Amino acid sequence: MTTDLMRSHSDHPPECESFPGEPPRNGSETAPLTYRDAGVDIAAGEEAVRLIKADVESTYIPGVLGALGGFAGLFQLPSGLEEPVLVTSTDGVGTKLLLAQQVGRLDTVGIDLVAMSVNDVLTVGARPLLFLDYVAVGRLTPPEMARIVSGVAAGCREAGCALVGGEMAEMPGLYAPGEFDLAGFCVGLAERKRLVDGSQIREGDVVLGLASSGFHSNGYSLLRRVLETRGLSPTDTFPGTEHGVADVVLRPTRIYVRSVLRLLEEGIPVRGMAHITGGGMVGNLSRVIPEGLSAQLDFREWNVPQIFRVVQELGAVADAEMFATFNMGVGYVLVIPESATARASTLLAESGEQVFRLGRVFRGESRVVLEGIS
Repeated sequence: MTTDLMRSHSDHPPECESFPGEPPRNGSETAPLTYRDAGVDIAAGEEAVRLIKADVESTYIPGVLGALGGFAGLFQLPSGLEEPVLVTSTDGVGTKLLLAQQVGRLDTVGIDLVAMSVNDVLTVGARPLLFLDYVAVGRLTPPEMARIVSGVAAGCREAGCALVGGEMAEMPGLYAPGEFDLAGFCVGLAERKRLVDGSQIREGDVVLGLASSGFHSNGYSLLRRVLETRGLSPTDTFPGTEHGVADVVLRPTRIYVRSVLRLLEEGIPVRGMAHITGGGMVGNLSRVIPEGLSAQLDFREWNVPQIFRVVQELGAVADAEMFATFNMGVGYVLVIPESATARASTLLAESGEQVFRLGRVFRGESRVVLEGIS
């Protein structure tokens, strides 16, 4: 992260009745205004940068040039690739942040932020290299900022990418004290001839799913509405579990980078991949299934976690709406040939993934058919 990019700012200087050097127009003496009086504390921003320095530098990987404090992050691309392709993605955390702010749990949403972008970059077979974050707050408190960025750094370490830049923007008036928003930007690298784009998917291929860690970072507007309608606060016990509501709904998004990259490094012929986010299984897997083919899946082949069924029951939400809004227990999908299924499943399990065989690819025009839902 660079100090210039990490510096707090506001869009406009504070308005005043008279120009500097002129006597007050109302005839009374007033103290000169400062940036801090207007709600922006530059010293707090500098203290926040000091607090996050160790976390940021803990993400550095070979190729990172320079250190915290310049105007831009620098990275030297590795050699050895014939046709290197840069792969990019950007995302946020959504209204999950409102729940995190409500309970003051700030150290996991940064993991969500990283996961949403690195998992997207991964779907084309790219290795995430660089990450940048943007944190906008109403009132900058250095310890709270450090907790947020510590989560970003944790996500970067898990994904094996470097946190090389970012921005802390203190904007009173746009955000209330205690409110904040996050955005993340990832750059990955791939060999062009090894890109995974779904074009090689064939009839008979198998669709494997990797278990999610929970709700991840999608569908929270509906989730929050259900909880509010039923009067469930973050400190209550989540129905059907022994865990608190906050513990369940703020569980960070799973990062699949290491597990999937191992498959690719072992030579498993992965033909298509999808990150299951907003739009659910059908909406996301459809983006990689070629025309003329259809992935026919049966949701009864995987164990839909109880937390999704609880939300469905509490909100009287239809199956189709649930599967279009939430990941329903599957956060990432791979399409591979039947002959590679056993080996792929073994490698994924060894990497700590729970693997489901979701279905197969057939001839058809529907792209994705999800059987067994009403």
